[in-house]
Amino acid sequence: MGRLQDKVTIVTGAARGQGEATARLFAAEGARVVLTDVLKHEGEQVARSIGESAIFLEHDVSDEAAWAAVVESTLERFGQVDVLVNNAAVCLFAPLMNTGKADFDRMLSINLLGCFLGMKAVVPAMQAAGRGSIVNISSVNGLRGTIGMSAYDAGKWAVRGMSKGVALELAPLGIRVNTVHPGAIDTQMLNPGDALDTSKMAKVFGIAFGRVGRAEEVAHASLFLASDDASYISGAELAVDGTWSAGLLTNITDM
Repeated sequence: MGRLQDKVTIVTGAARGQGEATARLFAAEGARVVLTDVLKHEGEQVARSIGESAIFLEHDVSDEAAWAAVVESTLERFGQVDVLVNNAAVCLFAPLMNTGKADFDRMLSINLLGCFLGMKAVVPAMQAAGRGSIVNISSVNGLRGTIGMSAYDAGKWAVRGMSKGVALELAPLGIRVNTVHPGAIDTQMLNPGDALDTSKMAKVFGIAFGRVGRAEEVAHASLFLASDDASYISGAELAVDGTWSAGLLTNITDM
């Protein structure tokens, strides 16, 4: 029996990358999976390839009405909501003085507001069932700062803090809330067009593992927190970053 057997899960940003890997893993572990994304064609293809246990819904996570529709469709199709993985996100590489208000607003509307609205949308169904698990995908950028990414950092730090507060609120309802903090992961967000040398990238970033991560490695972290194996874990944060947030890869004896 799978670790998510007979559970119903919603995974946002599931048309590719970490979200796709998570949806596929959850389905393999026995879950029925609702994949959502703004990338309709890609999302439908992924859902079809998973099979009858998966459906795709086109979805803008920054739209409150769209969230209500996703939950309604999930309940109509599968009858319950057990797990939400707030994975959808966008990234911006730009220094402060090159970041406009529209850029900053977009980062927060998708990366932060999307998580906020998603949690609000699923709570009634989870509360009625007396259980639930919410996994919010933050970032290593929610554990420390990164030069040239202040707008992205702002949202990911806020996801981390918001999740802790909501974890306290929802614990009496049997609903757990945790965050996953991926580091450099080889997905389209980090490596569009698969054109970059990720080994060189890991060296430049100073990642002690000497490589960037795989989407499946993030998916397994989300699986653990979503499953009953993590039944007494809430308000926690799990870094999946190959030691990147542990400190600088510097040998003081060489100085």
